[in-house]
Parts: sequence; structure tokens; C-alpha cells
Amino acid sequence: MAKISTRSFSDLLIHVGIILALIAALFLVFFFVYLPYTTNHGQTITVPDVTRLSLDEMENLLDDRDLRYEVSDCTFVAGAQPLMVIQQYPRANAKVKEGRKIYLTITKRVAPMVQMPNLVNLTLRSAELNLKSLDLLSGPPIYVPDVAKNAVLRQLYNGKEIAPGTPIPKGAQIDLEVGDGLGSTMFEIPNVVGLPVDEAEAAIRGSNLKVGTKISVDDPEKEVGTVVKQRPEARSGERIRVGESMDLWIVGPIEPDQ
Repeated sequence: MAKISTRSFSDLLIHVGIILALIAALFLVFFFVYLPYTTNHGQTITVPDVTRLSLDEMENLLDDRDLRYEVSDCTFVAGAQPLMVIQQYPRANAKVKEGRKIYLTITKRVAPMVQMPNLVNLTLRSAELNLKSLDLLSGPPIYVPDVAKNAVLRQLYNGKEIAPGTPIPKGAQIDLEVGDGLGSTMFEIPNVVGLPVDEAEAAIRGSNLKVGTKISVDDPEKEVGTVVKQRPEARSGERIRVGESMDLWIVGPIEPDQ
């Protein structure tokens, strides 16, 4: 058998060493140069705060930073603008890689409908809690003369009385007329006998009183619609409290209140 010379063996070791060195170099280049370059290793982007922005504003801001987004949820928030970002993940100031997707929660475009509750005769605090539970807003209370202090007397939407059960969008503002508790104020009873019913009612409300029961009577000597009696009567020295009611006797049929 031919013997391998010392020189040939040395050359073999040199070639093996060169091959191992090349493999090691390729390994190092792949893991420490190529891989970091292709995966943006060490290159991060600070996530901006996109909450309270519209979709267009948010999209422009993320595009400028080479970030993507996905709307993961839509919800309703009373008082918030439609299609506005209210939550994001990752959160603002987080460090992410270029091209990272940001998951967003936005407000709904159209508010869902709820049924208007009956708030009349509730306390102001109870009425406000009731509205809040239905995602309805409560406007500043409108205080009117009435002995029932802080009791809801009327519920209004866009300036008009709204009946319980009426469909209304979430986020709508409901205004509440509330008694100011000044019903203890006393003054002389106004005399509305002989007036047409519309003038009599205007005079009663103008005196911070309420129109009570209206009773139809026959009186051929009086025009239809004339008030012929009131209770309490306007007697000398008689006084009435703010917010109390006055009943009226009216000639002819009585038209229902609008």
C-alpha cells in the first residue's frame, strides 16, 4: 500500500482548514449581516398616538412611518365623533419593526337606537344616571318654578317634549325641566274668568302656575271657549303658591292639548 507523504498530508489539512474557514465565514455573514439586513434587525419605529384622530388623519400618520393598520373592532361612544380611533395596539411610543400592523378600535359611523325612558317624577340624579346607562347625554337642567324640588317635570329632545318609548339615537342630548323648589312663594291669585281659554292659559303659565283640569260647561249667554269659573277663585286676600294648579270651567267642548 502506498504511503501518504508528510507533504500531502499537510496540504490536505490546509485544504480542510480553508473549507472550514469558508464555512465559518459564510455562517457569520448569514447570521450577522444578511439576516439582520433582511429583517431590519436593530431598526425600530416608535408607534405614534393615533387615538382621537379620524381615519384619514390616522392613515396618513401611519403611512409616513411605514406602518400598516387593521380595524379590529367598532364600538359606540357617547359624544365621540363617528369613525374616530379610540384604542390602538401596540400602544403609543412602543418600539416596533417597519411594516408592523397596528390594530385599531374605532367609533361607529351610525349610532344605534334606544327607547326613550320615562324620567318624569324621578329625581334629577336618578334621571341623569338612567340616561347615562343608555348612552344618552344629559343637558344642563332647566329649573322652573315648582314645589317639587329637583324633580323632573318634563323631558325634552331638540326643544320638544319626547314621550317614553320613542326611538332615539345613542349619544343624543336630553334636556330636563326640573322643579326649583320655589313653590313656597305666595302671591295673589290671578283672575282669568271671562277670558278666552288660550288667553287664560297664557296668563296662568305667565304667573308660574300650572293649568289643571279643564271642565266643559253649557252657557248659552257666553261665547264658546270662554272661561266662566276658576278654582281657586280670585278673591281679595286669597294667595297661591308658585307651581300650583288652577282648574278651569270652559263653555263648550274642550279641545285636547297638543
